[in-house]
Amino acid sequence: MEQRKTISGHKEDTGNHGCTGKHGNEGKTGNLRNAGRICGEFLLDLLFPRRCPVCDRVLRFRKELVCPSCFRTVRFVREPFCMKCGKSLPEEGEYCRDCREKGHLYVQGAAVFEYAGMAPSIYRFKYGGRQEYAEFYGKCMAEVLGKRMKRWGVQALIPVPIHPSRKRRRGYNQAELLAEVIGSLTGIPVRKDIIARGKKTVPQKDLNVKQRQNNLKKAFKILENDVKLDTIVIIDDIYTTGSTIDAMTAVLHGAGVNRVYYAALAIGNGL
Repeated sequence: MEQRKTISGHKEDTGNHGCTGKHGNEGKTGNLRNAGRICGEFLLDLLFPRRCPVCDRVLRFRKELVCPSCFRTVRFVREPFCMKCGKSLPEEGEYCRDCREKGHLYVQGAAVFEYAGMAPSIYRFKYGGRQEYAEFYGKCMAEVLGKRMKRWGVQALIPVPIHPSRKRRRGYNQAELLAEVIGSLTGIPVRKDIIARGKKTVPQKDLNVKQRQNNLKKAFKILENDVKLDTIVIIDDIYTTGSTIDAMTAVLHGAGVNRVYYAALAIGNGL
């Protein structure tokens, strides 16, 4: 059975997990319930065909979450990686240059994929209405990072919020979709009622580090006066400089959360 190293460095069996690109094990077929399910899935395939998150082509079977050939091309974050932010390092070392030069407020973080190879897919997921990608991506995050989250003692998953106007225009928050899949597979509660986007900011992708920090000043606000959580994980789609995670961490610390970690779908490489 195929095995690979996760970000944590432990080997995990990928034979029956969502990150293999398939749904979980099916029960015995032949009864009316399964017949109805099969008919329902057939109709869904006709009306709303599932697409591969990597190549965006229509998948042959609904039970598949990704083309087998595409899955073999995705690049997972590999060791050595930064012990703080989780970026892959070009050579052995404890921290990337960014984490050596900047003191992040969060405790630690990790990501699943190298961003360079997944950029077109994540763009479609984020801006192109491909909400169905969340099932594959969320399962990969739960498989690769789920045990690490349990070791961190996480009490809740908090997706990075987007401004209400942006959510209305887009129709969804991709970080929320990821968190919901991860939560359903790990049993960790998802909390969307703790922190919100209080200021409409410009997209971070075109800003440098200083501009990102200024852009996020007073961007987040706490929705609860007394947050009864000690340890949480922020869920996001992309980790770049850590400005968003740090801005949220500062607000969460002020609300009484002691330990803040993050988990992202994809991340760039460290230097």
